Amino acid sequence: MIEAKSLGLLIRNERKAQKLTQEQLAGLTGVGVRFVRELEAGKESCQVGRALHIASSSGLIVSVRSRRERAP
Repeated sequence: MIEAKSLGLLIRNERKAQKLTQEQLAGLTGVGVRFVRELEAGKESCQVGRALHIASSSGLIVSVRSRRERAP
């Protein structure tokens, strides 16, 4: 299970690796700068759909599987 803080850190690291500002990422993904800031800070109440959109748009792969499945 990934918590909000870890997801935010992954997104922040990817944004910085791509040399994007929070403002640029917000513009590219169609969300507000405040949302990007709160997401990167690990705010628990961020909307999961918007968070996943930003992660995907940043080039991150998000995967979900059953706990019953074995890890590769």
